[in-house]
Amino acid sequence: MRIVSWSAIALAFAASTAWAQEDWSAVEVRIEPVAGNVHMLTGRGGNLGVLVGDDGIILVDDQYAPLTEKILAALKTLSPKPVRFVINTHMHGDHTGGNENLGRGGSIVVAHDNVRRRMSEEQFNAAFDRRTPPSAPGALPIVTFSADVTLHQNGEEMHVFHVQNSHTDGDSIVHFRKADVIHMGDTYFNGLYPFVDTGAGGSLAGVIAVADQVLGMMNDQTLIIPGHGKVSRRAELQRYRDVLATVRSRMLALIESGKTYEEIVAAAPMKDLDAEWGWYFITPERLLKMVHEDLSRKAKAQTSDPRK
Repeated sequence: MRIVSWSAIALAFAASTAWAQEDWSAVEVRIEPVAGNVHMLTGRGGNLGVLVGDDGIILVDDQYAPLTEKILAALKTLSPKPVRFVINTHMHGDHTGGNENLGRGGSIVVAHDNVRRRMSEEQFNAAFDRRTPPSAPGALPIVTFSADVTLHQNGEEMHVFHVQNSHTDGDSIVHFRKADVIHMGDTYFNGLYPFVDTGAGGSLAGVIAVADQVLGMMNDQTLIIPGHGKVSRRAELQRYRDVLATVRSRMLALIESGKTYEEIVAAAPMKDLDAEWGWYFITPERLLKMVHEDLSRKAKAQTSDPRK
């Protein structure tokens, strides 16, 4: 099992009091050039996409509120311009925690309709038995879309489009068309088992479908910014997709054979994958729990309604 700090994501599901226990001063914000005017920023939380140019800075996600000043300081090494737009790839706190701070500074936050809806309501995650209170009004996206939107800034075309029921029900992919870079948010955990938030409309089938969709958009030169993990190329995304398809196939076979959840856990159906793909946040046990809940729910729906 690889040693990966899971606090980068886990805080998104913890109570706000966890901030008092986190040593934010130890977080180092780093910037990595990707292609053209596009960069990736890392710190504590989901990977940020950054587009710079004469029109100002556009951010894709913004990590946690206590990191906003560090993020802004890092951005000043790229450009003296302000952050004009922030695009949220989904609603989790390690991607939206800086919304209120940046909005107060004049940034316009853009996201799918479901991101604003879910951030406006208390959320419950069964896999971690955690409740997340509604976000403050100032943290909510102020521009939302139902299908897609394109931003024309800094000589770039940023096509932001919704993908259904993947990591959540509000995920968006951001395609920097001219730079040939795609930010996939948490629909893609490079080299790691993913978190599928079934309580927020996510599904394993949806994660696989998004990988297929993005693979169809790219070539061997296209670069991908994942929600978590290193900058990726096509081969890594293809392998991720194939591993998840294997997980889904094996779990479906066990569920359809009538195995109980306890029997599935005892069978360890992903034991040949766990050492490489499991990590502290999404352990093999947590993956099985999430996928079993997801696939069992769909199997019950199909049994109750044969038209599905």
